[in-house]
Amino acid sequence: MEIEFILYVANQEKSKNFYSALLNKKPSLDVPGMTEFLLGEETKLGLMPENGIHKILADKTPHPANGNGIPRCELYLKTENLNTHYQNAIKAGAKIISEPTPRDWGDKVVYVADPDGHIIAFAEKL
Repeated sequence: MEIEFILYVANQEKSKNFYSALLNKKPSLDVPGMTEFLLGEETKLGLMPENGIHKILADKTPHPANGNGIPRCELYLKTENLNTHYQNAIKAGAKIISEPTPRDWGDKVVYVADPDGHIIAFAEKL
């Protein structure tokens, strides 16, 4: 099974540049309406413009732009080099939410927010 997590974003180009810098990767797909990053063999991160998904969802849900800046999800990325990813996040323009801290569940985790307010956690085993 292939898995793709799709974040609704206000500005596809801005978010593409942010995640390219954050993940130190180029998109595997970048067309109007969708940018994708391959995170693993069967896992992708997608970026879809809020206005694009709104056309699909129509009047069945609130417009995603109404929730912009409100944490609506968390992308939890396990790594072996937390500090490198943390520095990349800062350079990419992430908002720092919580400095690297040992957590009760056995990981050291840093929390940041992307330009749309989605929460990104980088974690490494203690």
